[in-house]
Amino acid sequence: MEDYEQFRQVAEKNREGNVRIPSGCAICGYFSRKGNALPASDAVNAMSYMHDRSNGLGGGFAGYGIYPDFPDHYAFHVFYDNDRAREETETFLKARFDISNMERIPTRKVYGIKGAPLIWRYFGTLLPEVKAHTELDEEEYVCRSVIHINTGIKGAYVFSSGKNMGVFKGVGYPEDVGEYYCLDGYKGYCWTAHGRYPTNTPGWWGGAHPFNILGYTVVHNGEISSYDANRRFMEIYGYKCTLLTDTEVITYIIDYLHRKRKLTLSDVAKVIAPPFWSRIEKMEEQEREKLTTLRNMYAPLLITGPFSIILGYPGGMMALNDRLKLRSMVAAEKDDVVYVSSEECAIRSICPDPDRTWSPAGGEPVIVELDKECVK
Repeated sequence: MEDYEQFRQVAEKNREGNVRIPSGCAICGYFSRKGNALPASDAVNAMSYMHDRSNGLGGGFAGYGIYPDFPDHYAFHVFYDNDRAREETETFLKARFDISNMERIPTRKVYGIKGAPLIWRYFGTLLPEVKAHTELDEEEYVCRSVIHINTGIKGAYVFSSGKNMGVFKGVGYPEDVGEYYCLDGYKGYCWTAHGRYPTNTPGWWGGAHPFNILGYTVVHNGEISSYDANRRFMEIYGYKCTLLTDTEVITYIIDYLHRKRKLTLSDVAKVIAPPFWSRIEKMEEQEREKLTTLRNMYAPLLITGPFSIILGYPGGMMALNDRLKLRSMVAAEKDDVVYVSSEECAIRSICPDPDRTWSPAGGEPVIVELDKECVK
């Protein structure tokens, strides 16, 4: 089995400026407002129509509502280099969580998937005695536990840690990754997908998209020229960017702004892709003051460079372009389902006759959430 520490070392040597590959990447997502169970196979099929936007160095999917038997449990998906890392991680988890179920994630042999790590999942709830003796709220405790494993246990990487959701990713084309994880057996009210064409780092299992913390997942097409400034700010607040890829920091920014700072997702979008100052100056006073405050308070979290992202989160999905719309993104709607993709052909492969299609403007988020009657 490959030693993934070697991948980290190679990636460190080949950071931005040393390696340059023409950019591509494909993203796709769909969401049922009524909470209907949509098949993951549609996401796999849609990605096949954007095959040439990937180069086989990373693919992945995130599904929500996929674990109805464990709706209130944190589902930890973990990559391991070896059994020693697994045993150390399991000892750490069992000391903090009541683990109701643990198993290897089902996979099948696929020609295009090679060098896979050990892949396990654990369903657990925080132990009552841990809750009683920590000053942290539950989600913050889980977040810090994940960061501890990923930075403190050699050979272990938690790549998914939310409730009733899961990330499935690896090195390969997305169609192969979907087959490898047996995604034809999964359904959920939301799916997001990614096909990777790395621009600055080699492909490795941890560096594939989606990136996750708690219930947040991000798939991304583009490049972040503000990465270092974004990363330095986030590491002040305890986040650790260890995967040597710019997308990781977007996930932490959203977690920080939405979960910890309690900003609405609309305001989160205004922080990471705000209107230009020339536009803000012409707005009505109330909106001008609000945007000025957001831009000044969170200036280091402005994301610059070309990007399109899809955020998945419990009960919702958001798609967002950079302010100049330098990466393609198309949206569509059919009945209660909203679709977003890099290319319209991917949407029409699973929804041939949408009620409407549109191209979201740069910096204007597309936000869709479960209907109120579907939220517990």
